[in-house]
Amino acid sequence: MSKPLTGITVVEMAGLGPCPFAGMVLADLGARVIRVDRPKFNTPLDECESEKSEVLGRGKESISVDLKNPKSLELVKGLIVKSDVLIEGFRPQVMERLGLGPEVLLKVKPSLVYGRMTGFGQSGPYALRAGHDINYVSLSGALAAIGEKDGPPIIPLNLVGDFGGGGMLLVVGVLAALLRARITSQGDVVDAAMVDGSAMISSMIYGFLGQGLWEDQRGVNLLDGGAPFYSTYRTKDGRYMALGALEPGFYRELLAVLGLAGDEDMQSQYDRSKWPTMRSKIARIIEEKTRDEWEAISETTDSCMTPVLSLKEAPKHHVAQEREAFVEVAGVIQPALAPRFSLDPERCIPQRAPMIGENTVEIMRELGYALQDIDSFLSEKVAYRPGD
Repeated sequence: MSKPLTGITVVEMAGLGPCPFAGMVLADLGARVIRVDRPKFNTPLDECESEKSEVLGRGKESISVDLKNPKSLELVKGLIVKSDVLIEGFRPQVMERLGLGPEVLLKVKPSLVYGRMTGFGQSGPYALRAGHDINYVSLSGALAAIGEKDGPPIIPLNLVGDFGGGGMLLVVGVLAALLRARITSQGDVVDAAMVDGSAMISSMIYGFLGQGLWEDQRGVNLLDGGAPFYSTYRTKDGRYMALGALEPGFYRELLAVLGLAGDEDMQSQYDRSKWPTMRSKIARIIEEKTRDEWEAISETTDSCMTPVLSLKEAPKHHVAQEREAFVEVAGVIQPALAPRFSLDPERCIPQRAPMIGENTVEIMRELGYALQDIDSFLSEKVAYRPGD
């Protein structure tokens, strides 16, 4: 059985972080993703080998051309108009200056879905400003909500802006526009901004705040570590357990596991005045055993108690093993394709990432370039393949 996006061709303008992640997800879902890379002239072939292990490049093809050359731009334009989707993560107006903006391309290919990934959006006072994940989540309110009470905001890696509120929402926008294009033959421009996306994935918290169920202060709320039954605790061996017993039934099971079922101080779960005492009792008990001991004790209960695993430990855990949640590609252990589909029950291992320019010649041949023209592009350094 073919994957859901089999038959869809995506052109990805090479970049960093969220746009490559979006391309990876689309490739995982079955799309043919062709990445347009900058050349790496005079790079020894053995140094190009490491490019095969780039996780965000898995399942893609690579054509490498010099975008400063008019011949290359004509080639890329021809590639895009033969495709269904374009995704790019440049600053606003860069694609327009290259002659590859949406006004130009949608005239030639009206059904094209043109996905644009930026930090601050295509318009607005910060549109042309530099930034990274931390800057986008700081403006969306998400960063201020994460951390301990009276402590500084804690950086949630670059997961909230770059990936959750960036690349993943770009995928959602592209798929929605692609579905409409299939129905109406009308393409669209998808303006995905990480400052917007990181705010959107915080919608529930904003809702709680508006309903008076959330204090605009970190580390004092139900889901930010303020609640003693939704937090992490150090174990005897210096590792950690995660507790998530929000509901009363699960909380009762947690108390039973901890031996605190009869403790009067622990009975009023949502009484915030009791939370400091509850936290200190839970912490004292959890520190009496190792992480593995607590996992063994709690694993068959509904106490919502799980070990905090490191990046190296997670793929080896029996849950991940039984689910085949990780795969090895080009020597790198990485998350497997997700989500899963009932029509594709077999766990498919993605193809390794291409070396930059690895597919330049074959893609140019698909576009109708003669071999002598391809040789000319390569010799004139208009195009690139590994080892040139």
